[in-house]
Amino acid sequence: MNDFPLEPDRSAMSEMGGLVLDRVVDFVERLPDRPTGNTTDAAVTADLVAAFLAPPPEGPGDLKALLDRLDAAADCALETAGPGYLAYVPGGGLYTSALAEFYARGINRYGSLAMGAPALTALEESVLRWIAQDVCGLPEGSGGLLTTGGSMATFSALIAARHDHLGEDLEAGTVYVTAYAHHSVAKAARLAGIRQRNIRTVACTEDLRMDVEAAAAMIRADRQAGLRPFLLVGSAGTTDTGTVDPLPALADLAEREHLWFHVDAAYGGFFRLTERGREQLAGTERADSVTLDPHKTLFLPFGTGALVVRDPAKLYAAHEGTGDYLQDVGSAGGLPNYAHMGPELTHEVRGLRAWLPLHLHGVAAFREALDEKLDLAEEVHGKLAAVPALEVPWRPDLSTVAFRVRPRDGGAEAAAEADLATRELLARINANPRVLLSSTAVDGRQTIRVCVVVHRTHRDRVDEVVELITAEAARL
Repeated sequence: MNDFPLEPDRSAMSEMGGLVLDRVVDFVERLPDRPTGNTTDAAVTADLVAAFLAPPPEGPGDLKALLDRLDAAADCALETAGPGYLAYVPGGGLYTSALAEFYARGINRYGSLAMGAPALTALEESVLRWIAQDVCGLPEGSGGLLTTGGSMATFSALIAARHDHLGEDLEAGTVYVTAYAHHSVAKAARLAGIRQRNIRTVACTEDLRMDVEAAAAMIRADRQAGLRPFLLVGSAGTTDTGTVDPLPALADLAEREHLWFHVDAAYGGFFRLTERGREQLAGTERADSVTLDPHKTLFLPFGTGALVVRDPAKLYAAHEGTGDYLQDVGSAGGLPNYAHMGPELTHEVRGLRAWLPLHLHGVAAFREALDEKLDLAEEVHGKLAAVPALEVPWRPDLSTVAFRVRPRDGGAEAAAEADLATRELLARINANPRVLLSSTAVDGRQTIRVCVVVHRTHRDRVDEVVELITAEAARL
């Protein structure tokens, strides 16, 4: 007899749900004390990997034993949800969003075509309109779709821009980015059929922002050479340093040159909920399309991205497709069919993971949390700038602070030595299990990043991190 039938009764469902819920609650409670890095022994890791690569058994298993294995797998990972995780661009994962996701997976409604679940489509559409109009400042009538992340959102934006400006003649299409634009932009351009040689890297100013005059000159030169400039990409918070490009000036340039203006706000976009962020990210409201990652600065679980556009009809024009078996599908009260706005025919109801936290906590709770992250980044910058051994070249636009070991002098040999010392400093910092930072290369120099994004990261942990950095820098 199967101990775990495919259709369990109410008692079994409650028991199984309780076992999982207890594990999740215990996990969240332990987050402040969990190590940030993967501390699992290499031999244990190898055994876990081998065990999980095994095929499923013919007969039923034991839920508690399987959950124990899952707990071990979760421990064998970077602790991206904890307060000490300040590497890359973190995603903390709201508990209330996890509850929403559990509910959404349980009811298992089809989210791609509005006729399948019109009220839930309206729910998702309300989230998208809020992101497009309230957060990004796009006009009434703007909208978009939720995706698995910023990469897929950027890909759909590239497809829409390509279709709108180039039609089917792609050979001369040209895209403009900087060296600090997220690599997913160039990847999306290649996937959209744009030649690698036509993905132009525009020079930056000393403060790492796109040089608007250099972009304008490059666009003019490319037109004269017979190319077809069609897409200009501005960053609303680069991954490397959190730097924001001069978005208003880029919007002017795009309008003047008749280019599609895309803003990559995957990291920075939701800071527009704050007064400082709205000022810093001015110009986003003039974009043709904007990529955002709610799994970053809206604190939602990984796998939640968003693309919003000024004119949703251009998304439809670029992505719409159908088959005879869908002949019974119609509109549902003017609601969108997300399957016709992106490459995915099937997607779950994704809006619930954002809708429930927003309606349960209220927008003000997110605004206050983001303001706190901006404050903490300012504090990190101020304190690290006062450390003689460190060079902190850029004041943070958002919540990322970049720093490195200061060279002894201006020579190339001293810079190389400082780079080695920076790598050593990062290793010493990350040897502490309560913190994890990451690095990048800026202008060829090794640079360490502190990225304050996780909603569980507060002043106490940031002060601890600054003290650790200061102490380790003094030992170099």
